[in-house]
Amino acid sequence: MKKISKILMAALPLVIAFGMMPSVASAHDGNPGFVHVASGMTKVSSGCLHTVRWKADMGECGMAAVGDADGDGVPDDKDKCPGTPKGVAVDKDGCGIDSDGDGVADYEDACPGTPRGTPVDTRGCEKIKKIVVSNVNFDFDRATLKDQATSILNSAAEQINRNSAAVKSVSVTGYTDSTGPEAYNQALSERRANAVKGYLEGKGVTGVTATGAGEANPVGDNGTRAGRAANRRVEIDVKM
Repeated sequence: MKKISKILMAALPLVIAFGMMPSVASAHDGNPGFVHVASGMTKVSSGCLHTVRWKADMGECGMAAVGDADGDGVPDDKDKCPGTPKGVAVDKDGCGIDSDGDGVADYEDACPGTPRGTPVDTRGCEKIKKIVVSNVNFDFDRATLKDQATSILNSAAEQINRNSAAVKSVSVTGYTDSTGPEAYNQALSERRANAVKGYLEGKGVTGVTATGAGEANPVGDNGTRAGRAANRRVEIDVKM
């Protein structure tokens, strides 16, 4: 009897505690996801039991709800580019898609399609202050473009067009050697400049200006054949 009494006495607190627990009136009571207990309503969600004091803004399992301030579909706590404009396509990190991989998102890229690995500025354009194209040379007393010149101009036109949004000016300057009258050389240098201008425009380059400088600013010695050949040229100055 003493043993039984001791066992009963030991079990009594558990019986009392169990008796004090709220009883479940209904598993769902018409509200799936909720159960009614004597003390009120509790929400069962994601394996977490929320007391009657639970509110939606507390998030699941009592965690504070994480927002998406810029509305890009990536929660703020995982968004590496907060403040992305509405409607901009983003990657898993919440940053704008960068199709050409230059580090500037498409929606901010003034020069899309930049070749991979090309250094760019904050607008996504090639980081070049100025492009000077030389070695566009001519035969003596001619303003006709040579094959080597057209190859150089093709490359220049491609580079200019690729960065058209960043280009501020394209100026073409023609030169001659010192052979012949100065006035004649001035007119010849202008014809050479206009030949290059027309070629670039034919490749889609816009806003090109052309001037002739005659025999000024020689790059070679006019006393030698090689020097005179170097001076019969056109230079293209592209400012970004």
